[in-house]
Amino acid sequence: MQRQGIGGSAVIRIRAAGSVLLVAHLLFVAWLTLRPLDVPWVMPTNLHPLAGIQADIRLGWPEAARRIGEDLALLAPLGVLLPLAHGRRVVAPLASLVRTVTAGALLSLAIALLQTGVPGRVVDIDSVLMNTAGVALTHAALVPAARAWLGRRGARHSFPPAGQEEPAQGLTPTIPRVGIAP
Repeated sequence: MQRQGIGGSAVIRIRAAGSVLLVAHLLFVAWLTLRPLDVPWVMPTNLHPLAGIQADIRLGWPEAARRIGEDLALLAPLGVLLPLAHGRRVVAPLASLVRTVTAGALLSLAIALLQTGVPGRVVDIDSVLMNTAGVALTHAALVPAARAWLGRRGARHSFPPAGQEEPAQGLTPTIPRVGIAP
């Protein structure tokens, strides 16, 4: 039997906490991005990559930083919450990054498509790009360090390293063959 470095009940608690936080964050994002806005006019749809970011930069430093920061931060927690809800400590770092960023990009694209039917909301391709970049940056900055910390924590609790079998506990007991009575 293989262990992931920490006890089975701890893995279940981590997955449960990650799943609850993930659902809470997704509900918050849905409320924030899909509620109708009561505005007298709306900006036109932006389907030209980086055009909105260039326009934000032309507005000046504080306003550009606020707008770009909002787009980066909206889905950034998914960079940690998706691997946390998945609950595996030992995984290929690149595969984890690709899976997480792909899920973040698809979710951002789904939000953009759903916004087309919400009054006062418009599609902005730069939001999709920045949301995806936020997920990637958060994952790259935090997840490898968290997995390494969990690995060290598991090593302190004397579990075998991930990917290795537990030490043998002796020979398997054998039961002498019992003959069938006449």
